[in-house]
Amino acid sequence: MFKNVYFLFFLVIFIAYAKEPKTLPNVKVKNLKGENVETKTFSNDGKPMVINFWATWCKPCILELNNLHDVYEKWQNETGVKIIAISIDDVRNSKKVAPFVKGRNWKYEVYLDENGDFRRAMNVNNPPHSFLLNSKGEVVWEHNGYAPGDEEILYEQIKNLLSTEKDQK
Repeated sequence: MFKNVYFLFFLVIFIAYAKEPKTLPNVKVKNLKGENVETKTFSNDGKPMVINFWATWCKPCILELNNLHDVYEKWQNETGVKIIAISIDDVRNSKKVAPFVKGRNWKYEVYLDENGDFRRAMNVNNPPHSFLLNSKGEVVWEHNGYAPGDEEILYEQIKNLLSTEKDQK
């Protein structure tokens, strides 16, 4: 009896720790010119990357991306982070995205996930939804929703990630 309990205990522990880290799936999205891009090509030369799912109709998304825009240059200079914004607007609304982004002068890379493949693969139900990726492209933190000040929490996560990766070298 005790052998079975011990075996089950170690099996559960093994499964919990053997889980592969979540990485970006390889699906096709479109850039703002309408060209297909594979998500496996997203990179930041070994520096942190933030993938943010948003929509033009989502007020918290726009507020978040506007607030991130205000600090993005500073963050890039201090941490090298790259932000990639993924619009989940469908085919009917996706034509609004490029002028929407240009009008706000956002400096992010912006892609369109018109058919929702990337959103589904990342298990995003409601925008905004952000993922922080480490230097290996593994998801190390994620956050759903937005309230003013959440960008500071994200920035702390970026700095903690850089500190952890520096300590591991």
